[in-house]
Amino acid sequence: MTQSPSPTAPQPALLRLAADPALAGIVQALRTGAIVARADVSVLELTGPGAVTCLQGLLTNDLEKPGDGAFVYGALLTPKGMIVVDGWAARLGTTVRYTVPAAGRDRAHAIFERSIPPRLARTADRTGDVAVVRLAGVHALALAEAARITVPAAPGKTLETTLDGGIGPVEVARASDAAPFALQVVAPAAVAAAVMERLVAAGARAADATALEFARIIAGWPGLVSEIDEKTLPQEVRLDELGGVSYTKGCYTGQETVSRLHFRGHPNRVLRGLEFDDEPQPAESLPVSRAERDVGRVSSLAWLPEGGTLTPPPGRWIGLAVLRHEVEPGAVVRAGGADARVIALPFTMPRYEPA
Repeated sequence: MTQSPSPTAPQPALLRLAADPALAGIVQALRTGAIVARADVSVLELTGPGAVTCLQGLLTNDLEKPGDGAFVYGALLTPKGMIVVDGWAARLGTTVRYTVPAAGRDRAHAIFERSIPPRLARTADRTGDVAVVRLAGVHALALAEAARITVPAAPGKTLETTLDGGIGPVEVARASDAAPFALQVVAPAAVAAAVMERLVAAGARAADATALEFARIIAGWPGLVSEIDEKTLPQEVRLDELGGVSYTKGCYTGQETVSRLHFRGHPNRVLRGLEFDDEPQPAESLPVSRAERDVGRVSSLAWLPEGGTLTPPPGRWIGLAVLRHEVEPGAVVRAGGADARVIALPFTMPRYEPA
């Protein structure tokens, strides 16, 4: 039987966030409160008696063992173990929702349509029907509770509820501790604004999808278009470190390559952080060199405000880079005409106290 080719991830592109003084407020909110924003994602839904079993055979993480109400991060792979798309799977009864970056919607949908028998589970694209609101920051859970939103009791869990005032039904999911956001609320598109308003009234800072990308970079979390290309293995972008890969579950597409790399070797490249001495020169791509040798590429860049009370506050450029394995934290590399120090992820959030 000939297997049809699997869709591949989007071609990599450098993500560069502007050096916006408003980011100082985002940093402060992440450190002392929370931000809330609508995420630029798509939601695919599997329903039916075989929904959980079918996704279990595709996802790098274990969706069966945590049981009903699970919320796990994981990726869909090619048969050779390369990432096609990553996302968060929420399990409620016989329904599983897989929330993926917007750029990965068509690829995830194609895999579901090809791999999941309709007699076991039906596939639906719910992107136009629902909105995904994410809350990030050290006090995200407390602010959600202040907004009278029921929060799952533990990380990696999800629940369905109706907010007072008849808002809902909404699905509230609590991410793992390492994730770049704390809570995800999936609500009917018509009531998403009301959910946002409730969280802002409770003290969360209103933001946009760019702020969520900023939080992702700080957390050292890979982006589908930036860090992940068509030849990326899960271990190269920290999916195993981030809890997105199970080495004890049963078979799934691409498992042989992932397991072999885990038990018998190490990836040739790995996702690292960069702290720049100066602003990297603008460019569509930023190769990284060490001792005049090409050792990888910068994938995401952001200006990180730091302490002080100046307007705008001082800061530095940071970035994510997929580098050769031997380029370890502490090494000095060069990219975009600037020197940078390689660091282990995640980044340390700076202190910033406004005037």
